[in-house]
Amino acid sequence: MNSGDVLIRGIHVIDAIQRDHEDGRMAHRTVCIVTFDGMQPLDAIGPFEVFAGATKVLGAQRRPAAGYELSVVSEHGTPVTTESGLQIVTARLPSGRIKLDTLLIPGGDGTQSVRRGQPLVEWIRRAATGSRRVATVCSGTFIAAEAGLLDGRTVTTHWARARQLAEEYPRLTVDADPIYRRDGNVWTSAGVTAGIDLALAMVEADYGTDVAQTVARWMVMFLHRPGGQTQFATPVWVPRADRSTVRAAQDHIDSHPADDHRLDLLAARAAMSGRHFSRVFTEEVGETPARYVERVRVEAARHELETTPSSLDVVAGRCGFGTAESLRRAFQRRVGVAPDAYRRRFRSRPNHLRAS
Repeated sequence: MNSGDVLIRGIHVIDAIQRDHEDGRMAHRTVCIVTFDGMQPLDAIGPFEVFAGATKVLGAQRRPAAGYELSVVSEHGTPVTTESGLQIVTARLPSGRIKLDTLLIPGGDGTQSVRRGQPLVEWIRRAATGSRRVATVCSGTFIAAEAGLLDGRTVTTHWARARQLAEEYPRLTVDADPIYRRDGNVWTSAGVTAGIDLALAMVEADYGTDVAQTVARWMVMFLHRPGGQTQFATPVWVPRADRSTVRAAQDHIDSHPADDHRLDLLAARAAMSGRHFSRVFTEEVGETPARYVERVRVEAARHELETTPSSLDVVAGRCGFGTAESLRRAFQRRVGVAPDAYRRRFRSRPNHLRAS
């Protein structure tokens, strides 16, 4: 290992897990995270910390029989080098009869070579049959799909890999929008930090909202993003137009979401006809002017809901929706939850965690 490398040591409890199963003494839920060279480190470390944090919370609540037994494994049981150069110490894949609560598969650039390495794919296929649930983060869906675990399921993945996944595995349905989703005993999530949201959702399903929210507070993160929330919830994901006149229109919409942004007015500012402006805007931005305006207004409303106690009618007026009902429809369509529910998640935080 080079002097610049960083080494992370996971919790190795495979032998203990197998002994507990054989003795019938299983108390904690077993979570096995499968790692490989070229994986995205946060896909594994994020969920690991959530499950470990939940175990501490449950211990503090004097629930010693609850919690998680965590293991980080790889095909050869040697340190794996992630795509960023971080090294993670692992245990060898368990052999024999495998019975797990949760089998978690991270993503990363290394998923492409893992799919061609049949021994690991075959082990995952076998381990999944003895697991209560299977979870993937980011492009870990490719490995699960190769193992045949996602046939007939609706799954999500990182938005940049969604089309490839759908083309290469036509037996599954890809929904590129949500942060995470559940289809039966299969849980899938979008990229990188979405794995934390996925793990929090599993903790909530296992031990309740209070435990998941306590973990989220300690991790100083949103409590917690609903699975239906879109991966594309902020304008940051929208391409900026190359043509200066169209980019100027984008900038004006971003800066003044409540202004009148009818097509004819936007086109006039760009010195174009309405039809020509709409065509050029759509080509350069990837969506129509009307959809872009709605996107920006929803983002403005999100900020208002997070930071002010204003009524929905007031928020709707400030953000260009006109009525609370129009805001509700657009918010549900774009974010995947109602604005009232979205605000309650922030209201549930303690005062010192709320925005000023």
